[in-house]
Amino acid sequence: MNSEVTYSIVVPVFNEEEVIAVTYERLKKVMDKTGRPYELLFVNDGSVDKTAQILSQICQQDTNVKLINFSRNFGHQIAISAGMDNALGQAIVVIDADLQDPPEIILQMIEKWQEGYEVVYATRKERKGETFFKKWTAAMFYRLLRSITDVDIPVDTGDFRLIDRKVCNVMKNIKEKNRFVRGLVSWVGFRQTSVEYVREKRFAGETKYPLRKMIKLSLDALTSFSHKPLKLAIYLGFLFSSLSFLYLLFAIFERLFTPYTVPGWTSVMATSLFFNGTILTILGILGEYIGRIYDETKDRPLYIISSKAGFGRGGESHE
Repeated sequence: MNSEVTYSIVVPVFNEEEVIAVTYERLKKVMDKTGRPYELLFVNDGSVDKTAQILSQICQQDTNVKLINFSRNFGHQIAISAGMDNALGQAIVVIDADLQDPPEIILQMIEKWQEGYEVVYATRKERKGETFFKKWTAAMFYRLLRSITDVDIPVDTGDFRLIDRKVCNVMKNIKEKNRFVRGLVSWVGFRQTSVEYVREKRFAGETKYPLRKMIKLSLDALTSFSHKPLKLAIYLGFLFSSLSFLYLLFAIFERLFTPYTVPGWTSVMATSLFFNGTILTILGILGEYIGRIYDETKDRPLYIISSKAGFGRGGESHE
């Protein structure tokens, strides 16, 4: 069956016991409509609930289902990368397990792929069940990212997309540690288009992308696809150095040619704290880039697989 797989559906999962069975049923129903061989490839990103057990049972019942279990939680973007590394289809679809991205949209993506497009990404025209803060910050982030990078990264899109086998093969050769997959897919190029959809409320459970992880993903995106923050640090350094020099000239002039002198430390301390804060901000920007350079030089594997299920005739194998 492996050599005949037309579609691979990559589903990263983390603590999704409340929804995973329904996700499987909806994906199966959609893919059965294609009339072509397919695989549902679930990547268990170190879940600590019953997600792995539920998926193992599904694997035993359905030969189209495969499961990869990580040795621990490596992160959403790494789980997507592992799915791409192990997918066998001629077209690979990435979709989250929470059903906010409707599986039925996959059929529209396949139509675009059959027209000759090699990347089909889903654009959110509406986001249900999300707070104003999350919608606003997401909109600002995508537009900021697009404005400071040379890569045309579509706004209002997530990782829900279809990529052609040739795109997947290119992605497998990219070994960046701090990954922003949707940015990488845009960076590799090829013929791309979009389909619009309404993002639904989460079916069950809690979001796996709290503010902390959203900030981490944003930093990965900004530092991976733009060096303009480094230029900003340089510009800020020159600006505040110039202001400091002008203030020094003013202080000398005031001391020599006017009877006024600074009676206390208020202005000195305020100036010192301001510029020290600026210096720390610049060092923080530099530290983000240096930290990513350090991660790359260690050259550790992106992920570690503890077990697989549904691969080959033997069912489950271990690495």
